[in-house]
Amino acid sequence: MTDYYPDADHWQHLDPAAAGFDDERLTDSFAYAITQEITTSQDLTEMIPTGQRHPYDRQLGPIKDRSTAAGLVAKNGYLIGQFGPVDSTEVTFSCSKSYLSATAGLAFDDGLIDDLDQPVAESVHDGGFDSPHNAQITWRQLLQQTSEWEGELFGLPDWIDRGRQVNSTPGMEAGTIGGSAAASDNHRDLQAPGTFWEYNDVRVNRASLSLLRLYGAPLPQILKSRIMDPIGASQTWDWHGYETSWVEEKGQRVQSVSGGAHWGGGVWIDSYDHARFGLLFLRGGRWRDAQILSENWIAQTTVPCDINPEYGLLWWLNHQHSMSDLACEKSFAARGAGGNIIFIEPEKDIIIVLRWCGNPKGVIDRILGSAV
Repeated sequence: MTDYYPDADHWQHLDPAAAGFDDERLTDSFAYAITQEITTSQDLTEMIPTGQRHPYDRQLGPIKDRSTAAGLVAKNGYLIGQFGPVDSTEVTFSCSKSYLSATAGLAFDDGLIDDLDQPVAESVHDGGFDSPHNAQITWRQLLQQTSEWEGELFGLPDWIDRGRQVNSTPGMEAGTIGGSAAASDNHRDLQAPGTFWEYNDVRVNRASLSLLRLYGAPLPQILKSRIMDPIGASQTWDWHGYETSWVEEKGQRVQSVSGGAHWGGGVWIDSYDHARFGLLFLRGGRWRDAQILSENWIAQTTVPCDINPEYGLLWWLNHQHSMSDLACEKSFAARGAGGNIIFIEPEKDIIIVLRWCGNPKGVIDRILGSAV
């Protein structure tokens, strides 16, 4: 049977029963999801630091109000159900990191990154990796969040997110996993690169700038031309940086984009485009007849970090069933604060997108539990 891929202007729906779901139980799972909307205000500026710890620890990029809880489910590529304003373009917080990972995959496939264990300093020469400490940092460490990069970027010192409190509870609201996690006042000592895992947006933004240097072009332009347009994404998504993240590249002033929305910015996108992006990874980087990302890269994306087995290359992993008890251990997800998630279940050929969900694990397992 030929794999189904949605056209750019149409996504075919399939009756839940034909897709192997109990229609009533799936409907009930959506009703339950609506009751699990996060309690955080719709004014997302309340999730942004306000400068108490450092003058630049404040809103630096755009932010906008969120909508209500929403989500959709795709099985074998077909849409089988949805709830809420799935067509609304929303802030997606740290789901942005997985889009950044995809641009790193393109650089890897293009040969701009020869080896993930190669020091970044060998190919990026903008001063950010000149110190003896930073010169040791590899691409893998940047993408696994074990780099321990030290310095200041766009006015923000790395210690702003050093000691940041991130845990593996399923809620993912502000202050928890995958997003604008709460920062600790205890500034821990720096460790050797590769020896400590930490969710640090300054370092993720350093990864973003490093990829911009490799391409010599803005990452949204790369993502759009190489991934989003080929998979038929809408023209409504955008990827924002900060007021402080403009840099000079090849004599041009360009903006380096953020890998999250800890200080604003990041990827703003609707649920349908999220699902297309998830389908690309579910299909091993292939879209119809085009291998957009290599199977090798998709496989490396989900190799567990030695220090944190729930994390791959800017993707979260279900190896310890932290995201779902019913999904297989090979499942993985893009995750962001506020309960934003693109959950990919490869064995069942299912994609679940949730927005503003305060209990994503509970909702995911109710949806998976509705499969006959």
